[in-house]
Amino acid sequence: MSQSKNILIPVLMLLLLASCVPNRKILNLQKGDVNKNIPKKDTILRTYDMVINEYKIQPLDMLNIQFETLSEDNNAFDFLDKLAPQALGGGGQGNMLALSGIFVNPEGFVAYPVLGKIKVAGLTIFEAEREIGKVAAQYVPDVVVRVRMLNFRFTIMGEVNVGERVLVASNPRLTMMEAIGMAGGLTDLADRSNIKLVRQRGDVSEIIYVNILEEKFIQSPYFYIQQNDVIIIPPLKQRPFRKYFVQNLGILSTTLSFAALIISLSNNN
Repeated sequence: MSQSKNILIPVLMLLLLASCVPNRKILNLQKGDVNKNIPKKDTILRTYDMVINEYKIQPLDMLNIQFETLSEDNNAFDFLDKLAPQALGGGGQGNMLALSGIFVNPEGFVAYPVLGKIKVAGLTIFEAEREIGKVAAQYVPDVVVRVRMLNFRFTIMGEVNVGERVLVASNPRLTMMEAIGMAGGLTDLADRSNIKLVRQRGDVSEIIYVNILEEKFIQSPYFYIQQNDVIIIPPLKQRPFRKYFVQNLGILSTTLSFAALIISLSNNN
């Protein structure tokens, strides 16, 4: 049995080392500062120029468009009431939101009975507010238009704490870090250096790999996610060891003990 122990201990040590995940593979946005004392506290160490890509409205987006006016003219209020979508009851909050929104049609327009068709695809939220406001101002004095996204959604899969799911955000300026936070964060076994991003641009799907371990990812054009992004978090190679360690340890221990017994019997003979 001493011989089996001599074999078992090194094997167990190798398994333990193989299953360890160092902090440098877990800490996001690092720059040589893992487990190191930062000499200067409460001070700016570095600055980065951000690449902010404002979200641009796409066909089939659902928008909440509200019209307001400072005018006291009753006719203006009556006109704006006709532009407001009617949110019918029933079906829960999701249906209420859907019925209070307006779809951008496949050609990129929103349509109103009096205002007509207004092109909003390719515009940012604020640009759409101004464009719709220009048209509405022809009928209503001092009109204010507010546009909000109702279906800015993305899918996150793989090594996330809350499990794979489709998430909806009310803010179209959403960073990769915020998207991951909405999914409960990443597991310890997530490979943060090889996150796969599937992005739709019209009828084309782009495949991008990003590394969120590096601090310079802040400057990446993919730091902000887009509508319909699919974020896939792969596992580290340590995952099989960690997930099946107990089962494998029992099998290995039994196998080694059996092998040692066979060797011992053979030697005795």
